[in-house]
Amino acid sequence: MPRVLIVEDSATMRSLLASSLEELGGELEVCEAASGFEALRILPRDAFDLIVTDINMPDINGLELVSFVKSNASYRAIPLIIISTEGSERDRAKGLELGADAYLVKPFEPEALLRVVRELLGKREEG
Repeated sequence: MPRVLIVEDSATMRSLLASSLEELGGELEVCEAASGFEALRILPRDAFDLIVTDINMPDINGLELVSFVKSNASYRAIPLIIISTEGSERDRAKGLELGADAYLVKPFEPEALLRVVRELLGKREEG
């Protein structure tokens, strides 16, 4: 069963993301981190098939997390989705340039998230 790590400092948004992913009907196991720092502590302990991260977080922000994951041989193959209120083309380009596979702007439609998750996990299973 694919494992997804949600990295989001807002408990409400983490809950919304987790419940959106549950729409896939038990096809995923969801793990949550309340900060980029917590995500860095969790990553070495578990294998993940997808990471969903916010940008604006205390301590280590989402862009720093994306940069770390994509520059680390152990994690660089994990697809990453950024979900952020930062919706400018510059922000989107920066996230994708650092290695994110998708960038969704809050508020987002849960169906859009599910579509991207299915696509990225499908590619991972094929590869």
